[in-house]
Amino acid sequence: PLTKKAHDALLGRKDLVTAISVIELGNDGLYPPNLHTNWTVDNYGPVWIPAKGTTITLTADNLPVYERCIRAYEKNTLERKSDGIYINDEKTDTYTFKMDYYWMMGDNRHNSADSRYWGFVPEDHVVGKPILVWLSLDKDRGWFNGKIRWGRLFKWAD
Repeated sequence: PLTKKAHDALLGRKDLVTAISVIELGNDGLYPPNLHTNWTVDNYGPVWIPAKGTTITLTADNLPVYERCIRAYEKNTLERKSDGIYINDEKTDTYTFKMDYYWMMGDNRHNSADSRYWGFVPEDHVVGKPILVWLSLDKDRGWFNGKIRWGRLFKWAD
């Protein structure tokens, strides 16, 4: 990061720098969108995955991570007030999950839209079961230079 001292020194060099603007580092669309962490696509978490019947203590730090599960998937009202957290109009500092959740990861880490971007997947959203890998392509290779990953084709999914 650019220190204040280096910033001032660079601004003083009119032959090099005309302006320095602050660039806010976002989380690149990572889930949850309102949680400010140092998480990256390569270094995400730690994250605890909710399990049916498990109770957690709700805090200002973990509420953004689990808010969608509580509100959208488990159909509760949730409010943050000055005196605490309210679920279904009752003040509480704990929550017991009604469903199991899954963390979905793509097999192409830097080019996968997965749970790092959209969060937990509730059990009632999981439909079907994979049977086999039909086709696997390497996007960085040409058709005659190893694009087809032959070792992965027609492999049974366990």
